[in-house]
Amino acid sequence: MATQDRAPTLWMKLPVWLRAIVSGLLIGMSAANVWLLLLLNLGAPLAAILEAMFLALYVWWAAGGGRPRRLQSVRATAFRRGRLSSTQWFWGIVAAFFFAATIHASIVLLFRLVPFPMAAFRQGYDFSFIPSVPLRWLAVVVSATSAGICEETGFRGYMQRPLEQRYGAPIAILISSSFFTVLHLTKDWATVGMVPIIFGAGVLLGLLAWSSGSLIPCIIGHTIMDIGLFAYWWTGIAGDFTERPITETGLDRPFFIACAAFAFSLFIVLFAITKVRRRSTL
Repeated sequence: MATQDRAPTLWMKLPVWLRAIVSGLLIGMSAANVWLLLLLNLGAPLAAILEAMFLALYVWWAAGGGRPRRLQSVRATAFRRGRLSSTQWFWGIVAAFFFAATIHASIVLLFRLVPFPMAAFRQGYDFSFIPSVPLRWLAVVVSATSAGICEETGFRGYMQRPLEQRYGAPIAILISSSFFTVLHLTKDWATVGMVPIIFGAGVLLGLLAWSSGSLIPCIIGHTIMDIGLFAYWWTGIAGDFTERPITETGLDRPFFIACAAFAFSLFIVLFAITKVRRRSTL
């Protein structure tokens, strides 16, 4: 009993930034790995059912449900559990879709400047053990949903939210985006050119979470982005990127289209974030 009484006190003595970082990493990444274990051991159909049940319980608990009851309000705050107005829902969904478009357009631009390292991007994402294409698509969608929910809960929720309250939004977004980037640098596809894209994704998601006061638009945007990443860039079940760098082709029409798509989608997502924030402060 004495140990149980001391543990919260010792934890609360730690600096806010350390508690936020540790909580975000533990809450986010420990849950994100459940899906892979289920998929490898149970196969896609059963694993998808169990993962859906797990994610439902995970969101319920992270948003303040269950025990310990004395920490329910803390968990609800970290999860940014609040209601969005109809206008916030609209602009939040717009931001989510154009966030995903911005990231994919930036990847296209990157690999028009340098060759696409397909082998590195496909390393560790071999879905050939899944017997059919529909089941592979199921695995893609569940993988993306799991990453979207767990990573946003960890990084933009349990890590960023306490930092916002203590140090302000700019520092909080910078820290959460930095750890988001560092975590993904462990992947084979995390080439030097991908680093600013990963960091930029973290910043946009951090701004969206802060502006909307909710993780839901971030989860939607992250999930849509990851469906494209898993299906196209990582597994190739949606096709292969075959465009050559402009050093070989010159400044062709597809390159200018990609530039325009990137600029337009980035403008829209930033505009939508400002609209969500403006409504939040009314």
